[in-house]
Amino acid sequence: MAVSTENTVFIKAPLELVWEVTNDVANWPSLYSEYAAAEILEQDTQRVIFRLTTVPDEEDRTWTWVSERRPDPATHTVQAKRIDPGPFEHMDIFWSYRERDGGTEMLWRQEFHLRDDAPLDDETMRARINANTLVQMGLIKQRLEEWGLDDETMEEQDD
Repeated sequence: MAVSTENTVFIKAPLELVWEVTNDVANWPSLYSEYAAAEILEQDTQRVIFRLTTVPDEEDRTWTWVSERRPDPATHTVQAKRIDPGPFEHMDIFWSYRERDGGTEMLWRQEFHLRDDAPLDDETMRARINANTLVQMGLIKQRLEEWGLDDETMEEQDD
């Protein structure tokens, strides 16, 4: 049976900036603290297939997998999934972006099920995903708000 997580963050930055930066997979290692590398394997106007490699964990292990993202700029939504699911039977991720008062609300919904031989169960993984998602969303919020302010400051200086 699949389990899911859903987390949102409000970022005081324009929708287009949040959309552009969070969909630039090649630069995810500078946006997220958990990724050491993001390698684009295939890309066209409809999708990007990429390999992520994590920074070493507390036991000095790194993890790598291949995923696919299908961004839809017209609806500001993204469908993503792990192609190389590792310990997951499946991992599907939905992102949505909505303009709100003075910023952007970004939502991540992850639906997954671990294989029977995985080292964790679904509930333990849900707790881990929820905890890490809050950390990563907090970093994205902090970085994009700083970058957004830098852009506004630069625009004001140009006037």
